[in-house]
Amino acid sequence: GLLMTERMHQPVLYHETIQAINPRSAGRYVDCTLGAGGHAYGILEASAPNSQLLGLDLDPQALTLARERLAPFGDRVTLMQRSYTDLKVILASLAWEGVHGILLDLGLSSMQLDTPERGFSFRNDVPLDMRFNPDAPLTAAELVNDLPEDELADVIYRYGEEPRSRRIARAIVAARPVKSTGELAEIVARVIRSRKKAGIHPATRTFQALRIAVNRELDAIEQVLPQAVEALVPGGRLAVISFHSLEDRIVKQFFRRESQNCLCPPRQPVCTCGHQASLMEITRKPIRPSEAETSQNPRARSSRLRVAEKR
Repeated sequence: GLLMTERMHQPVLYHETIQAINPRSAGRYVDCTLGAGGHAYGILEASAPNSQLLGLDLDPQALTLARERLAPFGDRVTLMQRSYTDLKVILASLAWEGVHGILLDLGLSSMQLDTPERGFSFRNDVPLDMRFNPDAPLTAAELVNDLPEDELADVIYRYGEEPRSRRIARAIVAARPVKSTGELAEIVARVIRSRKKAGIHPATRTFQALRIAVNRELDAIEQVLPQAVEALVPGGRLAVISFHSLEDRIVKQFFRRESQNCLCPPRQPVCTCGHQASLMEITRKPIRPSEAETSQNPRARSSRLRVAEKR
């Protein structure tokens, strides 16, 4: 059953992430993307006996699993069904002054991928939904059926980094209304018949693009990073796991910018920006999963971990 598979499911880059956050007793930690609680468990275990952990997730199913998994830690754990974009407000409401470690794991949990009716995966033919938060207003079906062709092509190109976005958008518009994941995958596959790389379905990039657009994921990342830095105590760590180049680029550029003092153009003789570095990059190059991990969990393939420390 689901509970068993999740219990066995080791989150991506598990040991590397726990090490990066460097948990210790009496610390305060935030797991912004709790999932089934795998990383959170490791942080609580490594920071025994009296650290505190706040876990956030929009997905009620994830929270149910995590609550059960983290039960042994009792009142050291606080779980909320909230978006990490509200991090600052949430920490203020708990009167948490200064946090020692913050984790963002931007990947879709296996749970979401393996729950077919959520509509994230095209392995099953189900309605096009793709919302992390079932109460969010916009579904993938609405994007696919209501967006003007050029806007749909832009979404697929920008968020899916799909070179054949125009042809795909044209085919989708011609086939409207598109009701299910299977139908959409089929339409895309017809456009991209050619040189299919083994193992990667031709619709993968289009599905990624819709998922990012439906959940406004890139906006969310851009909103949370400054809040996380602000929340940390000096020496506190921020660890971010991303799963595709768009996310990774946002994190990399943010870490790089915030670890520099002056952001003025290089030719300018005197600094006028007054920018002060707030971070120190711990990973100049992202940490990638080991061969052993990717062979056991193919989904880990694209994951990258970047770590920064508050100055």
